[in-house]
Amino acid sequence: MKRVVITGLGAITPLGNNVEEFWKNVLAGKSGAGPITKFDATKFKTHFACEVKDFHAEDYMERKEIRKYDLFTQYAIAASDQAIADAGLDFTQMPKEALYEIGVIWASGNGGIGTFQEQLKEFFAGDGTPRFNPYFIPKLICDIAAGAISIRHQLYGPNYCTVSACASSNTAIINAFDTIRMGKANMMVAGGSEAPIIEAGIGGFNASQALSKRNDSPETASRPFDKTRDGFVVGEGGGALILEELEHALERGAKIYAEVAGGGMAADAYHLTATPADGLGAWLGITKALKDAQISPDKIDYVNAHATSTAQGDIGELAGIKRAFGDHPIAISATKSMTGHLLGGAGAIEGIICALSIKNDIIPSTINTVELDEQIPEGLKIILGKPVSTTVNYVLNNTFGFGGHTATSIFKKYNG
Repeated sequence: MKRVVITGLGAITPLGNNVEEFWKNVLAGKSGAGPITKFDATKFKTHFACEVKDFHAEDYMERKEIRKYDLFTQYAIAASDQAIADAGLDFTQMPKEALYEIGVIWASGNGGIGTFQEQLKEFFAGDGTPRFNPYFIPKLICDIAAGAISIRHQLYGPNYCTVSACASSNTAIINAFDTIRMGKANMMVAGGSEAPIIEAGIGGFNASQALSKRNDSPETASRPFDKTRDGFVVGEGGGALILEELEHALERGAKIYAEVAGGGMAADAYHLTATPADGLGAWLGITKALKDAQISPDKIDYVNAHATSTAQGDIGELAGIKRAFGDHPIAISATKSMTGHLLGGAGAIEGIICALSIKNDIIPSTINTVELDEQIPEGLKIILGKPVSTTVNYVLNNTFGFGGHTATSIFKKYNG
């Protein structure tokens, strides 16, 4: 098996539209939540979300191109452009044969849900005559972002979309890792994006009782592990990582953020939207990832928890972590307390956080959590308040999705 490293990062998030700003605000413990500005949400149970601020698609593409893409694809193009530049890549200077070995695996749980909503609104507001945008289907389908990135940069390697709800972009990272280490590509653009802050998105999650209704204090609404948590805060944006075969990266003198050590995927086979209290899915994903990385549980320094701030989900995940790690005092934090939940894009931006935690030897904190739920298993070290500066050699990134999907990735410090 070939070794795989991370050589580029890109981010469009509620905490900033580039990696530097995003990371700065994560370490500062800033919340990305605020009143919804994209539509009038006053009649909904939830009036707030973690929106991307001041994003200008024209900074990345021409206006005629923007019209072809749903917002989730615009986020994908912007984040991937950043990661490609950060990795020091200029594909136009590479021979075509080299581009045959570079691919894209891009995730989204919902795809162009905004486009779908707008087209149906226009149709039913009219006289019934079928007048649809010729780009309706391409804008809608989840896989189009991967295709758009490959077309934009003429990348001819493996190209597809992973869809596993909120585990989607961590699944993409694991698939990209597997593709490279098995010798099927030299480099992959991996990540995910989501643009779900629309009437249908907020209304749908409200109907399933998943969202926080803390309308009087949006910035404190995402409070994982807190006994007063009442649901997650939906977010939007995207994150991109350049995964590269180690020798290929060294040959071109690339900077290396971290090495990808392993990945584990499973299902809890329990419920459409809920997670089991015993954390079976989390435990399976974690133990499979540890086995894949060929390390013992005590090697992990930090777990970036899925922890969305839901009553059942948080406790189930911690039960799975406790089962996997036993008495090992693993450091755990939930950065969704700041970013909100980017759904299919969550694993990607949290993967960026994991890579930067390793690179900078620092563990971000969980904000807003004041009083820990008494159901939390004893012996777990949840990081609250300020980030912790410490040596970080191995980080584990958990993600789970509706349908029982589990995806867990492990990154490690690159030591040559």
